[in-house]
Amino acid sequence: QVQLVESGGGLVQAGASLRLSCAASGRILSTTAMAWFRQSPGKEREYVAAIIWSGSSTSYASSVKGRFTISKDNSKNTVYLQMNSLKPDDAAVYYCNANGYALDAWGQGTLVTVSS
Repeated sequence: QVQLVESGGGLVQAGASLRLSCAASGRILSTTAMAWFRQSPGKEREYVAAIIWSGSSTSYASSVKGRFTISKDNSKNTVYLQMNSLKPDDAAVYYCNANGYALDAWGQGTLVTVSS
């Protein structure tokens, strides 16, 4: 069973940067997609970015492309989300997700607050 623990959220001013981490425990297959989602009050959870566990292929939501970077360190079983040029609209609870064969695991989320 895969467990995910996010960290790195906090309160920042608009224009600042944050790096979120998602530490995974358990067996993760090479074909697993690791993704970040976010959810702000009154809105549905939305996709942010994803990376394949075994490779370097990434994808991003149009709203964050060019500002956010997803990466991973397989040796640490950790996925990162580097967030630059943060905007108030980026404020949300950010969730890590592992999706693959017989797997759909979520972390508890980490709160990002962006002041204008």
